[in-house]
Amino acid sequence: MPPRIIGEHPLAKDQRGKLKSRIATAFPLGNTLVTLPGIHATQRGVYVDFLARHRLENGLEPMSREEESAEWRNSVDLIVDDDAIVIRPDPDNMQLSFRADEMLQELVPKHKVKYLMVRDPRVRAAIKRRGECWRISPLPMTSEDMDRMIADSRIAIHGEDIYYYSKPTGTRLLTYASFAGLGGMDDAALRSHLAEVREYSAGVNRQGNREIDFFMAGDGFSKSDFAEYDFHALDANSLREAYESLRRKFFQAVPCEFRRDDPANLAWRNRLYAALIGEDEKTASEEALLGLGSEFFMQIEWLPGGRIEEGELILDSAFDLAEESDNADLGLLCDEKCRGFIINFVRQYGDLEYVNIGRIVSSLSQRDKSPGRRDVYLIQIKQRGHRQEILRIIRMQKFGIREHLDDGKKLLDAIMQSEEYTEYTLDRRLGCRQLGMNLPSLTTSNRISEQYSGSRRDMHGTVIWSPYFERDFIRGVATDKIPPEKMADAAFASRFARLLGRAAAANIIVGRYDKLQGHVVFDDGDEIVIENENGLPLEIVVADQTGTFGDYSTDLEEFAREYAQPVNRRLSQVSDPREFAVLYVDAFVARLSKIQLEYRKRKRAFDTLFKHRPRDVAGSFAYRWECVLDRLRRAIPRNLGNLVQSHINFPEEK
Repeated sequence: MPPRIIGEHPLAKDQRGKLKSRIATAFPLGNTLVTLPGIHATQRGVYVDFLARHRLENGLEPMSREEESAEWRNSVDLIVDDDAIVIRPDPDNMQLSFRADEMLQELVPKHKVKYLMVRDPRVRAAIKRRGECWRISPLPMTSEDMDRMIADSRIAIHGEDIYYYSKPTGTRLLTYASFAGLGGMDDAALRSHLAEVREYSAGVNRQGNREIDFFMAGDGFSKSDFAEYDFHALDANSLREAYESLRRKFFQAVPCEFRRDDPANLAWRNRLYAALIGEDEKTASEEALLGLGSEFFMQIEWLPGGRIEEGELILDSAFDLAEESDNADLGLLCDEKCRGFIINFVRQYGDLEYVNIGRIVSSLSQRDKSPGRRDVYLIQIKQRGHRQEILRIIRMQKFGIREHLDDGKKLLDAIMQSEEYTEYTLDRRLGCRQLGMNLPSLTTSNRISEQYSGSRRDMHGTVIWSPYFERDFIRGVATDKIPPEKMADAAFASRFARLLGRAAAANIIVGRYDKLQGHVVFDDGDEIVIENENGLPLEIVVADQTGTFGDYSTDLEEFAREYAQPVNRRLSQVSDPREFAVLYVDAFVARLSKIQLEYRKRKRAFDTLFKHRPRDVAGSFAYRWECVLDRLRRAIPRNLGNLVQSHINFPEEK
């Protein structure tokens, strides 16, 4: 049953297209929503007054203080965005928040109801258990999104939109510029706004945060400066004098760079943004939720998942809504591949509690996009009876049936070529491991069914099978994203130089090369540094073997200049550039020599590894493998190391 609304629909707008109220309060036990302008406390008061009148009209006893307090406690704070409602959950009563969620879905679609992201583990656990990480209101992902969030945070209490509203804390931030703008109002509006600031700056909300705070004023300007004034009792001249006195004091309390509201001023924008997201909230994103590396910060778009109750798989109801609706945003959110992933995981594990799926919104490497499918997903699954969650990375196969159909191939040919590419990819992985590349310990291939909807209109609606590769999530930091502060530490830098040199040796052997861009693929986002308990590098794992065996014929010496670049990029960051370079090159030479020795000792095992595969000089993997081994056999590691070192550009010594 739709809830009773005291006020107007939460998404109601005025003639200017602005929301009539930016906040609302839900009372799930009473199936009631209050949307009248004000603050959450006044909305709770409105509901209690409504109940009191109802009792009086029906001849019932007045409410006791305990009953009034219970109604206040059993309410849920809501924030209204332009087209969505955001729940600020109570960590001690998540079930109440979920009941409010269900109530709101009687008014707006499910994907229009979100949860604020909070650091409290009780909130995180409750949302994850429902397979609904996608319901968490995301932080901005670009500078433009950040600017839009700041603009959209403008809010009023009873008058004009003079405050910036922090959703996590519930605090309204009053900037000097907004306060200075009050001077242009008529006496009645000025009086009303000053009284409003006086009243609410003295109060705190249910989270214990100030209702109104003065942005960047510190201790120089506060609620105590308003306490001496009774603005309703002042005549017009006294009102203006009081305002000017307050404005001057606010001006003096705020550093000069924060006196003007200007998103182009990065200092102002970043400080206000931090305040709007509750300061600590800026790290309470995907990496706080899952313990991911910082390069994942604001790069994950959570999608509908599923949970298992009493042995039954319950897919998120958003999938059903997407099928029943032609809403493009909902259709994009309910990525049909996710349904297939979830079913595969349930088949594989059987004893799951929930599955959450996140889509990586942009590549974490520095490479330009190449042809083919590039979809990458982060999967979070929880097995029943296990404390630790499992994190997996899924990467769709670059060229599958869909891509070959798009190229005009017949269905059977597209199927065969897709299977051949799967084998080629797995053979490359085996070849990389054989030649010393440190890859994730477990990688599997699987497939999901999809309906074809590509460029071939004659094939639309045909069910095809799309392959993907699944691997363990590697907890570490990409080599190209290590902060300069760490590189400046001598102990860290020396260990890192050795590991990077070892990784470079395997990389050059397998010919990791981007033909389209015409350069070596190395140290650009796929090499992950795993640290020990002391924060020092322990090993480097290559997360993705993209580009391996891309070049199998060029002499290794031709790549020496490019393999000097990982050192050149860091010479200004390390305390001892020459030692860093020597350690890198020595490790490179030592690892290359060892791999070459292993090949010579077990030459037959290497030479026959892919003998069962077709050999085609046009570029089959068996032929590439043969060429790479021959190139390794001919290499002179020390000479190659000297050549790499000759391309290192040491800074001039003073």
